[in-house]
Amino acid sequence: MIQVLHISAECYPAAKTGGLGDVVGSLPKYQSEAGVLSAAIIPKYATKWINNQEWVTVYGGAVRVDWRTVGFTVQQEKNNALGFPFFVVDVPGLFDRPGIYNDPAGHPYGDELERYLVFQQAVLQWLLSFPQHDRPRVLHCHDHHTGLIPFMVKHCPQYNDLGMIPTVFTIHNGQYQGMFSRNNLHLMPFFESSAYGLLDWNGIINPMASALRCAWAVTTVSETYLYELHQSSLGLERLFRDEWHKQSGIINGIDARVWDPATDPAIQYRLEGNDIDAFKLKNKKVLCEWFGLPEDQPIISFIGRLVGEKGSDLLPDAFRNYIHAGGGASFLVLGTGEPWTQNQFRQMAYQYPGRFNAIIDYNEALAHQIYAGSDYLIMPSRVEPCGLNQMYSMRYGTIPIVHSVGGLIDTVPDIGEPGGTGRGIRFDRFDLGDIGWAIHRGASMWHHNPHAISEIRKRIMSIDFSWERTIEKYFDVYRRASAQIRIEKHAPAEVANILEPEKPATSKVASKKAPAKSPKSEPAAKPAASKAKKKTK
Repeated sequence: MIQVLHISAECYPAAKTGGLGDVVGSLPKYQSEAGVLSAAIIPKYATKWINNQEWVTVYGGAVRVDWRTVGFTVQQEKNNALGFPFFVVDVPGLFDRPGIYNDPAGHPYGDELERYLVFQQAVLQWLLSFPQHDRPRVLHCHDHHTGLIPFMVKHCPQYNDLGMIPTVFTIHNGQYQGMFSRNNLHLMPFFESSAYGLLDWNGIINPMASALRCAWAVTTVSETYLYELHQSSLGLERLFRDEWHKQSGIINGIDARVWDPATDPAIQYRLEGNDIDAFKLKNKKVLCEWFGLPEDQPIISFIGRLVGEKGSDLLPDAFRNYIHAGGGASFLVLGTGEPWTQNQFRQMAYQYPGRFNAIIDYNEALAHQIYAGSDYLIMPSRVEPCGLNQMYSMRYGTIPIVHSVGGLIDTVPDIGEPGGTGRGIRFDRFDLGDIGWAIHRGASMWHHNPHAISEIRKRIMSIDFSWERTIEKYFDVYRRASAQIRIEKHAPAEVANILEPEKPATSKVASKKAPAKSPKSEPAAKPAASKAKKKTK
């Protein structure tokens, strides 16, 4: 029996735009291995990974949206490829599109409200089809896309039978709250009129605010970020303070099997024994050859979305200033995002050959190679609820340079702090002066104190960022929310049909296709735009 059902808009490798997908793709696996069988369900997007799996239909139904009904099916991935039961909600016409939130041109889909209202109701209808004793013991909802579920199970008569299942709501990013006008209330399922105040916040419907009020427990992805939300959360500050008694901050983990420098198939040279310096040197040579960068300077890389939240708009001027001042470092960028920032980086790649290069792309395998070969990873985030990139970089011996916000404070103590436990370089003010000084500190240490670099690499590569450290904290949250979870030492090996209803709809198996290859199964390849010749082993 599934004890915890994770409900989310993303789950890696099926659908991912950021840390939300990574978390939902890992947490259920490690919870299941710890003896609490967990599953995940997301919408069925038209992503490559989803299209290449085999699916079994386990339920079919329809959702009312205003005056019409929208049909859907719930399907399960047949081969348990993720290590836990994985389900999708197939809603033809709403989710079977090439992008998750945006079309291929980068424009947001205009019907996001309808899409996620249908998704949330479809999940609840599916759960109603199970005998009460077979239902999950926790509904773990992730971000605003699922933020109305805690309200619906309490105050929508159609879903009241699920009202005694504890709901946990995790905030991965409080900047996106899913707000919509009261004029769109007709898209909601019928709910008790007396409960309207649990939806409204300052005259607008706010799913995140509703989840804060209605969920049995609320978590954020770091302790510092929880404190920051109490101080600044786009108008929800008072609500966060009022609901403090059911909130916890839990640092995310990373999948240490995927992110393992000794076995990673996506990097050119793997870690052999404890020879960290050789591992870094060989992988750095690969980057230098691919992207035309010098080996006698530190490589400072950025990996991520090119959006204001990540502070990427500060980087073009920061890099230019450092290069013009004669600084001894080179820079590499991998990511996509705002057109203005993308164009700045494209221009700089031509303007500063040998000092700067950019790959405007989402490339998971190449990201692994950049972590392995870079000397520093820079994260100038304006907001960083937890951050996973700094953990990935440290796992590969790359020293983080970070803005002092959110989870970056919790995971990256500065190397200048007493006690000799520093893990990276932090800067406090989001401005060109502070980030420039942080870059200078890193480059200067690389040139003048290589012994310190080696010692820091050893220190950060020995840190345990795995999920095993944190899953017990989630179990504690579930128990405090009155969930009757239990540790089962011998979880079922075969989970392909474990959530099939007592009287399931007729199952249909999709036409057989070759299994999708993980982006990590292939070595990183040089983008066509780079002029350097690729290394042959």
